[in-house]
Amino acid sequence: MKMPMYSTDIMKYLPHRYPFLLIDRIIEIDPGKKIVGIKNVTVNEPFFQGHFPGHPVMPGVLIIEAMAQVGGIFAMITDNIGDDKVTYFAGIDNARFRKPVVPGDVLRFELTLTNCRRGLYCFNAKAYVESTLVAEADLKATFADKNI
Repeated sequence: MKMPMYSTDIMKYLPHRYPFLLIDRIIEIDPGKKIVGIKNVTVNEPFFQGHFPGHPVMPGVLIIEAMAQVGGIFAMITDNIGDDKVTYFAGIDNARFRKPVVPGDVLRFELTLTNCRRGLYCFNAKAYVESTLVAEADLKATFADKNI
C-alpha cells in the first residue's frame, strides 16, 4: 500500500463523503497491527456553526467517528474487505476527552488492533494534537452485507 493515502484514496474504501468524511490522510499502516491517520481541523467545518458560536470546539462524538473511520480503513486493507460490506460500531468503551480540539489543530489518530475474532475488530484508539493526548477510546466494529 502506497503511503500516504489522501482523501481520494480513502474514498475508495469508505462510503463517507462531505461533510462526514473525517479523515484527510493515512500516513502509516502496519497490516494486522497499527494504523495512523490525520484530520486537519479547519474553521470551515460545518459543525463549528453550532458547536459553539464564538467558542468553536470539535464535538467529541466526531473525534470518535474519525477514529472509527481510520479503523475501518485498517480492517478493509488488512483483510481485503470489499465495497459490498458496511462497517457497524459494536461498542465504544473507556472513551475519554482530555483537551478541546479547536480550529487549526491537526489531529493524529493512532489505532492499535487489540483483538480480531469472528469479524469483530477491537482497537485501542488515541487522538493527539502534536504530542498531547486529546482523546482515547476502545472501539469495536464489525462488517455486514450492505443489502441487509
